[in-house]
Amino acid sequence: MGQPGFWDDPERARTAVEEVRALKRWTEPFTDLSTRMQEALELAGLVATDPDPALEKGLAEEAATIERRLEQLELQNMLQGADDQRDALLTIHPGAGGTESQDWAEMLMRMYTRWAETKDYEVAVLDLLPGEEAGIKSVAMEIRGAYAYGYLKAEKGVHRLVRISPFDAQARRHTSFASVFVYPVVDDTVEIDLREEDVEMEVFRASGAGGQHVNKTSSAVRLRHLPTGIAVSCQQERSQHKNRATALKMLKAALYQRALEEQEKRRAELEATKTGISWGNQIRSYVFQPYTMVNDHRTELKVSDVQAVMNGEIDQFIEAFLKRHGSRAA
Repeated sequence: MGQPGFWDDPERARTAVEEVRALKRWTEPFTDLSTRMQEALELAGLVATDPDPALEKGLAEEAATIERRLEQLELQNMLQGADDQRDALLTIHPGAGGTESQDWAEMLMRMYTRWAETKDYEVAVLDLLPGEEAGIKSVAMEIRGAYAYGYLKAEKGVHRLVRISPFDAQARRHTSFASVFVYPVVDDTVEIDLREEDVEMEVFRASGAGGQHVNKTSSAVRLRHLPTGIAVSCQQERSQHKNRATALKMLKAALYQRALEEQEKRRAELEATKTGISWGNQIRSYVFQPYTMVNDHRTELKVSDVQAVMNGEIDQFIEAFLKRHGSRAA
């Protein structure tokens, strides 16, 4: 018998398909932009020889569209990190402050969900722990779509809120904090040393806000990596087996990110340069009172329409960050 054909090897075939898709994400926008520019040049020639208000208006609109597409292509060119094209695992944890900080964490969850929806990304809530009165104590979301991690890596860090608290009877101004982690979702093609004996599993009953989805069986799963102490949990499915599989994927993502951070730390020590984004850095402030302003402290970009930002319009902050740091950010 001869050697097995290329498509007889599912793993090689899947890898090849992913490579083709990755290349198309580059070539198709470039080809489309090149075609539109050529057509616009031809239209400009017509307008120059035979001026027409309608054609001039159409040419101006097309020029604006081409400019936006070019900016998008330039932004994509900045996403050349090894993991930028991957899906993202995003977690949010409130800081000290009880209900106020937990409400802020839920507001951030809504902001990222709205942002993902505008990009037609898929959002799956893998683990959610509601607060006692309002808000959330933690959430883990998988955001699936091309370059989800490349964009969202700009959001790692501490987010600060200043507002008059709706939970304060005296209507005093409060400052709250919430931390955002973002990991690339790794697949089975990435080699991660994860031994079965190093993983401790705990099962518990899944629950949701307001008593929705309460299991009578222990289907939720928590995995703890004993050597590092990293713990993840999942209660998305009613099946313990499915929850364990998802939790294992989350654990692999966390271990992969940890390895990248350790590698970056060693590189930074060798080069004696400042490290990248890390826990504890206040990256952005959202001020609701006495004025409205969202201020990104890394790029000094300031936006006064805080409600638009909370509705998911954060691309301007992501773009400003990537233009400064590009694929060097991790």
